[in-house]
Amino acid sequence: MIASAPSNPRARAALALPLAALLFACTTAGAGGVTAGVPVATAMPSSAAVAAADPSAAVLEVRSGPPASDPYRAAVAQAFKQGKDVKDGKNADYIPALAKVDAHLYGIALVTASGAIYEIGNSRSEFSIQSVSKPFTLARLIEAVGLDSVRKRIGANATGQKFNSILAVELNQSQKRPPPGNPLVNAGAIATVDMIPAKNATEKWDVISGLYNAFAGRQLSLNQEVYRSESETNAHNRAIVALLQDYEVVKGDPAEALDLYTRQCSVNVSARDLAIMGATLANGGRNPVTGQTVVSPATASQVLAVMATAGLYETTGDWLVTTGVPAKSGVGGGIVAVLPGRYAIGTFAPPLDDAGNSVRGQKAIEAIVQALGGGVFSSRASARGTTAQVSTPGAPVAAAAAQKGN
Repeated sequence: MIASAPSNPRARAALALPLAALLFACTTAGAGGVTAGVPVATAMPSSAAVAAADPSAAVLEVRSGPPASDPYRAAVAQAFKQGKDVKDGKNADYIPALAKVDAHLYGIALVTASGAIYEIGNSRSEFSIQSVSKPFTLARLIEAVGLDSVRKRIGANATGQKFNSILAVELNQSQKRPPPGNPLVNAGAIATVDMIPAKNATEKWDVISGLYNAFAGRQLSLNQEVYRSESETNAHNRAIVALLQDYEVVKGDPAEALDLYTRQCSVNVSARDLAIMGATLANGGRNPVTGQTVVSPATASQVLAVMATAGLYETTGDWLVTTGVPAKSGVGGGIVAVLPGRYAIGTFAPPLDDAGNSVRGQKAIEAIVQALGGGVFSSRASARGTTAQVSTPGAPVAAAAAQKGN
């Protein structure tokens, strides 16, 4: 619901709160959909009022949220504040439609595995999903043919090269590895589309787009301008698909596979959509907002493993060391990051680094993850008990004496 301008004194007072306290929507979802969250004041500032306070924060919906002490709320607010001053990076310009996107747009959304939604800034602004689409198409393929078939034809290892590298395909072929490398580079993503079982291109697109809708919990649309722009400038991908056909990786119509891949990259999403899609993976394949089971827990786990391996192109290793969560970026400015069992983050900020990853998005996600206790590799010493010491290599390890109460 979009709130109208508040008329009672309590609601008007809300407009005087700091902007970070206003730019949130937080709801709690159960198995059957969205239900009421923590009881709080129901008065809400209108979208127009928020936009007047800060025109750069184009929030479509602002609802009352949980107490200010909520760590998720605090983490998202602080990350957004820190990222507003980041000026690094530039829009992707090899696709004309992406070069025209407003570089100042910036939004963050976080969705927990239980369905709570936190969002700030331009979290509802739509943009083309680009390569963030790849793990979700991969999920459908794993469901259809199994992980072993995917690994055999496409692979699951990082290439160490650019996302559209022809060299990587050639090197893999020469070393008798699956030529694409993994499903999250362009070669692997095109092969993924080719492998999805369907009678024809129309049916295959219905399968892909329907899956995206289920992950996002709503009907997504195709960005026709981006689709046309990419189709007119995808000579490099045409070379890749021709090479894949020559190496018998793409076994169907190569033009069809490339067109469907280009179309999937042109689907419109928002940071909120990406957070919900990621939270579905975090929640074992079940959308925590709609309650719909989209993929199996095993598939969700396997997709997250591939994201951890190759989600941010040739900088994935650096990302995993510094941030510690599986993620996938796209040249449209979006990133989805997932902490299994806990939450997912979706960000949108068009300026990219040299590898094609959103600069602001990376910084925001890293800040949020650290504020909420770290990533999947975070470990802490036990508060109780002692550690056995081994003085001589190969000597038996004596059991540590348990402290009283253990």
